[in-house]
Amino acid sequence: MALRMRQSLADLERAFVEESQEDRERRHELRQTAIDRARRRTIQRRHRHGSVRFVLLVLMLIATAVGVTIGMFEILFIVMG
Repeated sequence: MALRMRQSLADLERAFVEESQEDRERRHELRQTAIDRARRRTIQRRHRHGSVRFVLLVLMLIATAVGVTIGMFEILFIVMG
């Protein structure tokens, strides 16, 4: 009886160690998944903000070119008129 009890205790301890190891691995995988997801979101956010900045830059350059052209023709009209 005592031998069987020791054996069952050893089995329980072994099962506990295996389960705790699996739990550690599962937590590590979950943590890595969360880190990867956060990294992807950060990259997407950066890309989206960069695209918005680029569009604003192009619009400002076009507005500047239009403003300079209009101003140049108005000054030319005043000088020639």
